[in-house]
Amino acid sequence: MRSVVFAVALSLPLPAFAAGAMEVKAGDHSCGELAQIIRQNKKVFVRVGFGGRSFRYPPAQCSMGEKRTTTSFRDAEGKQCILDYACVFDPASPYNFP
Repeated sequence: MRSVVFAVALSLPLPAFAAGAMEVKAGDHSCGELAQIIRQNKKVFVRVGFGGRSFRYPPAQCSMGEKRTTTSFRDAEGKQCILDYACVFDPASPYNFP
């Protein structure tokens, strides 16, 4: 039975597991727009340069091995944005030890 469930899970497309995190570019929006997008979509990946930051709203929904913090970056107008609800890697988490 486990092998059947595992085979079905592998045949599903990857977004079925990703739970639909929306991706936006920080350079395309103002700070206020980004905050509104995060509140409305609940799960957003904000692309900043080569990398980015994951945001979950409300903050209690960060994944295991992550912690909630604030983060800052520049928006489309060049203003410094400081946003809450960022989920970042937590080196102290027991889920991140090999």
